[in-house]
Amino acid sequence: MIYLDTSVALAFLLSEDRNPPETIWEHSLVSSRLIEYEIWTSLHRQRLSEVLSESTNALLGRIALLELSTAVLSRALEEFPKPVRTLDALHLASCTYLLDHGRRVSLASYDQKMCAVATELKIPLIEL
Repeated sequence: MIYLDTSVALAFLLSEDRNPPETIWEHSLVSSRLIEYEIWTSLHRQRLSEVLSESTNALLGRIALLELSTAVLSRALEEFPKPVRTLDALHLASCTYLLDHGRRVSLASYDQKMCAVATELKIPLIEL
């Protein structure tokens, strides 16, 4: 199972130079429900929501969305090995929650700071 960070989802939707490898889409995908809000906010800000509406809905339909449970929110309040932004804390807490509950999950992210913290938390990373 791959935990998909918003940076990877947006790179795919926006057809950036750093487009994720095709093999990612062969796996089960999971992310915090935050990804939905982060994607749409970014697309609205760039005035691309209408153009990319169909592909965005298709992508979100492939991702199992993890709710922000009390356990996830509590973990996000705890200290991380390095300083993290709020949304990154919530994504890392979501990923940690899955691992703590016996799920085999690896993080796919282009955010190097997030990946560095994930490594310290022993969260496996997908090479992009």
